[in-house]
Amino acid sequence: MSLPQVIRTVAEHDELLFRPTPLAQAACQRLDGDLLVLGAGGKMGLSLAVMAQRAIDAAGRTGRVIAVSRFNDPKARQTLETEGVTTQAGDLLDDAFVASLPDAANVVYMAGMKFGASGNPSRTWAMNVLMPGMVARRFRDSRVVAFSTGNVYGMVPTSSAGSQEGDEPRPCGEYAQSCLGRERMFEHVSDTFGTRVGLLRLNYAHTLQYGVLVDLATRVAAGEPIDLAMGYFNAIWQGDANAVALAMLADTACPPDVVNVTGREKLRVRDVCQALGEAMGNQAKLVGTEADDAFLSDAARMHGRYGPPTVGVEQLIAWTADWVRRGMPLLGKPTKFNVRDGAF
Repeated sequence: MSLPQVIRTVAEHDELLFRPTPLAQAACQRLDGDLLVLGAGGKMGLSLAVMAQRAIDAAGRTGRVIAVSRFNDPKARQTLETEGVTTQAGDLLDDAFVASLPDAANVVYMAGMKFGASGNPSRTWAMNVLMPGMVARRFRDSRVVAFSTGNVYGMVPTSSAGSQEGDEPRPCGEYAQSCLGRERMFEHVSDTFGTRVGLLRLNYAHTLQYGVLVDLATRVAAGEPIDLAMGYFNAIWQGDANAVALAMLADTACPPDVVNVTGREKLRVRDVCQALGEAMGNQAKLVGTEADDAFLSDAARMHGRYGPPTVGVEQLIAWTADWVRRGMPLLGKPTKFNVRDGAF
């Protein structure tokens, strides 16, 4: 899969996100039946649905990709339909709407709430626990890959390789606790009905418009101080994370299969900021000291099963520095990766 040295426009950026990776192509060649993407209007859902549709079309298969969301942004729905994706708008907290959804052999669950979780805990638990429980029961006869987060582990020593799938979760804060609740709902339905489930613990997906690297690059470009307390993080190109989600459908299991999804590297904030600063011609202003723990995931299992990402960290840093330096459009949604008390 050839990669450009520079991504010049939003159209080029989106095209790269939509392009099926070899892993996605192989995954969609094996799939049978329709694919339902729940929460397809979010930051990742649109690109996953389009990637899947393109891969299915290239494989000559007839299965549909059906994208479900409230679709508050009509442009997202238009993009999906232009790409041949079937769309259905509605609220996944509405029993009648969930019951009305078409049966599908394959389901990718991406809906949830993070930002504002500490200020609206009841809504957070409804979105992250009640809603997954409703969906899990409705699609108990499907193969389901449900997105989760590495935050369910809690922070681990920065001297370690990161949390592993067998580690006991120790979530901190309403968001992480409710995300573990989401996992438990899918585990319960799997245990009760034999549903084949994959739990994808993501930590962190990155595009040129959103992600930890974008957060750091914008602060470096603006000459703003960067606190080093959260001194390390993981990152993966969003297209690679989406490809892993599609590949996991073939590996769903009862009890659920759990996979950490992120880059292999443990990235040091200090080093990344210095690299971004050199690329943009700005010196990073670093303050504070690094704590001895952070949210880190060991993705060795993912890499051993599905291979390395198509986009490496050095390429991500170079793309991000160039994109931010030129003042290209951003989503304006900080990741808050440096939050240490779980209050999102």
